Amino acid sequence: MNGLSKLIDSLEIKFFKLSHKLVQLENKNEELITKIKESETIQKKQLVEIENLKEEIANLKMVNSLLGSEENKRETKLKINSLIREIDYCIAQLSD
Repeated sequence: MNGLSKLIDSLEIKFFKLSHKLVQLENKNEELITKIKESETIQKKQLVEIENLKEEIANLKMVNSLLGSEENKRETKLKINSLIREIDYCIAQLSD
């Protein structure tokens, strides 16, 4: 009987250790999930900011070209021609 009692005590100790470890791992998992969600939110904000900055760079290049800079003159002319084509298309649609 003594051997069986020791075995049961040993199993209880192992069970409580495993139970405690499970709780620790569940807490760590929740913590990591929260960090992942925060990181995803930050990443989305950064992607939006990157797109806004790219747009701002394109606008600044165009303004710089319109002010006389030779660097982006070709791009500006292409953009203006594209805008003119879009306007002509809209006018044609309105005329129909």
